[in-house]
Amino acid sequence: MKNYPLVSEYMAKKLITFSPDSDIHSAIDTMLKFKISGAPVVNHQKELVGVLSEVDCMRLIVNTYYDNQPAAQIKVKDFMSHNVTTIDAKATILEAAQMFISAKFKRLPVVENGVLVGQISRTDVLRAIQKIGATYINHIPDSWKVRAPMV
Repeated sequence: MKNYPLVSEYMAKKLITFSPDSDIHSAIDTMLKFKISGAPVVNHQKELVGVLSEVDCMRLIVNTYYDNQPAAQIKVKDFMSHNVTTIDAKATILEAAQMFISAKFKRLPVVENGVLVGQISRTDVLRAIQKIGATYINHIPDSWKVRAPMV
């Protein structure tokens, strides 16, 4: 099997990020303005501390309705997801594809030594597949080994 390209070759490097102390309404405005469905949340050292998604933001209206409280001055850290699955910058596109297949993620934060360095999406993996070409991809999943197609 040939070596697959690294995630770092296809990841987005210029990201919109939020601080845990960002106002949730400003974060929503940013997500709408830039037409993104989520963004990493980083601390001052650029360490990933969470992710804010559209679903996280929707909890704002649900929680304030049930708690009967105003939604003013609520921070990103109050609604962001804390348990974030990441991928290492040195992982391969194949590893990223396997992660996307086995989970419902649309994007994965890319880290090096705990520091956010980028983000890879399903679309980025598709771009890699397109560039690699069908002749390059000659991987038979372990589950197929006993019934591998004859070519």
